[in-house]
Amino acid sequence: MNTRKLHRIPLLIVFIISFGTIQAQYYPDSEWNRASAKQFDINPTKLQEAVSFAQSNEYSGERDIRLAILKAFSREPDHKLLGPTKERGGSAGVIVKDGFIIAEWGDLDRVDMTFSVTKSYLSTTAGLAYDDHLITGVQERVKDYVWDGTFDGDHNSQITWEHLLHQTSDWSGSLFGLYDWADRPANDEQLDDWRYRELYQPGTFFKYNDVRVNVLSYSLLNVWRKPLPMVLKERIMDPIGASTTWRWYGYDSSKMIVDGLEMSCVSGGGHHGGGMFINTYDQARFGLLFSRAGSWDSVQLISKDWVEMIQTPASANESYGYMWWLNRGDRKWEDTPEHLFYAAGFGGNFIIVDQQRDLVIVTRWLEPSQVGQMVKKVYLAF
Repeated sequence: MNTRKLHRIPLLIVFIISFGTIQAQYYPDSEWNRASAKQFDINPTKLQEAVSFAQSNEYSGERDIRLAILKAFSREPDHKLLGPTKERGGSAGVIVKDGFIIAEWGDLDRVDMTFSVTKSYLSTTAGLAYDDHLITGVQERVKDYVWDGTFDGDHNSQITWEHLLHQTSDWSGSLFGLYDWADRPANDEQLDDWRYRELYQPGTFFKYNDVRVNVLSYSLLNVWRKPLPMVLKERIMDPIGASTTWRWYGYDSSKMIVDGLEMSCVSGGGHHGGGMFINTYDQARFGLLFSRAGSWDSVQLISKDWVEMIQTPASANESYGYMWWLNRGDRKWEDTPEHLFYAAGFGGNFIIVDQQRDLVIVTRWLEPSQVGQMVKKVYLAF
């Protein structure tokens, strides 16, 4: 008998036993598991201070979202509600560490509007099109995919997918009865200044603009040739175990005929109503997917490349990626890591992702000016 082999057996057994103690990443199934902050060396008292801060700084706007929207955007020419709205709930949120819920507050099952958080869901459908090679490169011009006149002209024909994702396209025109220049116009100008302004070279100027975001949605519908909520449901929301309560709406005027079928072109926000309506738990699942670089329980739902690409800042705004905000530049929150990225929406709706700590923070109806302070308090607990 080979004695050298006998000597190796105990070492091999020790290795297997030791390896067996290593636990795989936890992913929630139909229910979330909870854990105490202490298990992760997080100070529970300081973490509760962050939660209490969020609860005591609820968004000050109207509970009747129709009034909140109309007041917020009253200076926009002919602004009106075109899609559904929903009366909002109160302060709510959840903090997830390594997949486990370590803090929660408010009604987490309640479905609420998310406003511009929707943009990050829209970005995800672009990422899936990129992964499937329906879009073979973000530097390609959109006119080569959408040839119905939307991208005609010397200016619009230069626009790439990346310009739309970075909100640096300066696309000019109207979509579903809404003009690009009427969305968040400059404070120091008048109607004719807005309408006849000089256009910026695509890629050189950042402007947060829902009409142009909806041009992206329109373009992606032309590429996918099926409703974007269906794409999101099949490829992302069902695999991560999201509930069946979320809805993604467009406007009454945003119906299209695609391959002989009427489809709704969903909006990238709630600026005129519509957008993503979803509960807090489902938002947290979505955030956890991106914290795990697009992988869910060993299945790569969206490529790691795309998760890295969304964090690439626009040359015209270092605080903005592919419809995700980046915690750098003018938008950086004090005393928080620069590597954070987040989805953000009107009324203090946020999904904040820290891949390095595998941490996700979801807030609903937190006064927007206080979000950075709340996040800072979470990190003081580490």
